[in-house]
Amino acid sequence: MSYLKTKMLTAGAIMLSVGLGSVPAKAQQFINVLTGGTSGVYYPLGVALSEIYSANIKGIRTQVQATKASVENLNLLQSGRGEIAFTLGDSLKLGWEGNTEAGFRGKLDKLRGIAAIYPNYVQIVASKDSGVTTLEGLKGRSLSVGAPASGTELNARAIFAAGGLSYKDLGKLEYLPFAESVELIKNRQLDATLQSAGLGVASIRDLATSVPINVVAVSPEIVKQIGAPFISVMIPAGTYDGQAKDVPTAAVGNFLVTHSGVSDEIAYQMTKLLFDNLDKMVASHAAARAINASKALDGMPVPLHPGAERYYKEVGILK
Repeated sequence: MSYLKTKMLTAGAIMLSVGLGSVPAKAQQFINVLTGGTSGVYYPLGVALSEIYSANIKGIRTQVQATKASVENLNLLQSGRGEIAFTLGDSLKLGWEGNTEAGFRGKLDKLRGIAAIYPNYVQIVASKDSGVTTLEGLKGRSLSVGAPASGTELNARAIFAAGGLSYKDLGKLEYLPFAESVELIKNRQLDATLQSAGLGVASIRDLATSVPINVVAVSPEIVKQIGAPFISVMIPAGTYDGQAKDVPTAAVGNFLVTHSGVSDEIAYQMTKLLFDNLDKMVASHAAARAINASKALDGMPVPLHPGAERYYKEVGILK
């Protein structure tokens, strides 16, 4: 090979390496919002976030990805296949710890916090025909607990264990998304569904307007047995058609998280724009009414992203 050709190839290699070195910076101009199933609460909130970011961050392209929610979202973030994600607090804690039984291959050390947002209510709803009104009443009945190893299914495991039950006590166990579970109940092929979501979730509203339902109680004693990050709450009467009384259940916080590869500026903008546009978030789903900057750090089980930290210092929440 001639000296000239060698020199040209060397120069080309240098230019290529410089070009490759710029890829992460260019890739950072894309925000993939990881949500959940389209019939849940994460998805409409994610659509709203995507629109907010697209309209307000110069040069940003956004996308909303429907997923199996918490566990999948966290694994995707760890591998860099998303920039911001919705997750349940218990899943986030287990991911940070690297709990393999919960569906994580190891410690998800790249996760970084953006904000605590709203509580997820564990909502167990049965057809009125089934006669199920308590956790104990699910024995011998058919129940859907969400996708395997999803945040919802991890909630189901925790509640069953605290209530002295196991999946073996059920007559039939299904691992189905919210909407599919509802369709089976409507068709009398399933007795009950356990859904971890914000109050007024579309799937249960749909069910309650189609067939008479019972909202199944999870007692404060059972919730106390589970412990943090679960708390005992009430599903207020009238949340769903035919629900005449308040019903006790468990709740666990939801979080927005990112990963360490996201630039400080983008993480700052994602945090700031969330709180600057709460009206648009509430318009997408009522669960967003609970989003409050003063509570955004409550129970955060992973380190804050430096960009988010900058925002909280700017508004006086962090010193």
